[in-house]
Amino acid sequence: MVRFGVSAGRVRLKGLNSKVPFEADVALSSREARRARLNGDGLRSAEQLRLGLRTLVFTPDRLAVVKGAPSTRRAYLDRSLGRLFPGRASLSVEYAAAVGQRNAALRRLSAGASSREALIPWTETVASLGRSLVEARVETVELLVPAFARCAERLGLASATLSYEGEPPDLVDYELRLEKDIERGLTGVGPHLHDLRLEAGGHELRSFGSQGEQRVAVLALVLAEADTLAERTGATPLMLLDDVLSELDDHRRRALADLVSEGGQTVITTTTATALPVEPSQSLVVSPGKVRAA
Repeated sequence: MVRFGVSAGRVRLKGLNSKVPFEADVALSSREARRARLNGDGLRSAEQLRLGLRTLVFTPDRLAVVKGAPSTRRAYLDRSLGRLFPGRASLSVEYAAAVGQRNAALRRLSAGASSREALIPWTETVASLGRSLVEARVETVELLVPAFARCAERLGLASATLSYEGEPPDLVDYELRLEKDIERGLTGVGPHLHDLRLEAGGHELRSFGSQGEQRVAVLALVLAEADTLAERTGATPLMLLDDVLSELDDHRRRALADLVSEGGQTVITTTTATALPVEPSQSLVVSPGKVRAA
C-alpha cells in the first residue's frame, strides 16, 4: 500500500506494509528543475525513479501504442522488458547506439573514407546485440500474453492476442543487404524495424480496431503488465490511470473496478466522482492550485 501526501508543487509517496519499504519525494516547480528523492537519496534521472518505484501509467495519449507508428510500440515493449528483466533493461539503448555507429561507418564507406573491413566489427556487434534484444522482447511478450488475453476478455475485448513481428538477425542477413545499406547509409535489418502486433477477434487493432477497442487494448496491456510484475516479483506496482473512465460504458467501468480491486494500489483520475462504480478508499478533489480530501 502507498500513502500519498500532496502539497504545493510536491508529492510524497510512502510504502506501507510492503516487502520493500520506500519513501519517494517528487518536487515540481515552474521556476525550478524537477527533483526526486527515493529513500532519502537524490535521483539523477526519471529512469532511476521508474526502476526504484514500479509505476504503470495509462493516459489518453497512450492510444498511440496501438494506433501509432511501430516505433511507439517498440518503445513501450522495451520499457516493459526493462521492468520485467531489469538486468536486460539497457539492451535497447546499447543496440540503438551500435546501429548508430554502424550507420556512420556505412556513410564513411559510401563516401570512400573507410573500408569494408572497418565495418565488420560494427556489423558483428549489431547482430549480437540485436539477437539478444529480440530474444528478450519475445520472452517479454510471451509473459504478457496470458494476462493480456484475460484482462481484455473481462473488459469486453474478445480473443485478444499479442505477438512479436520479427526474427533474430544474423550475419548472413547483413551480408545480403550490404550493398543497399551502403547506398542508403542505414542499417536495413534488425529489431529497430520490428513491431508488436495486437489483435482481437481475428482482426489487427491498429488498422481495423475501433477507438474503443484500441483504448481497451492499451488498458489491458497496463493491467497485464501489473499482473505479470506482481507474479514475478511478489510486489504489485502502483497504477496511475488518467481519465480512463470517460470513454468506457457502464459494463467496462465495472469490469475495470473489479480488476483493479484484485491487485495493488491504483490511482484513477476522473472529472466526476460518480463515474467510478465502487467506493474508493481515498478521494482527493483537485481545483486550481489546491488539492483537498473529498
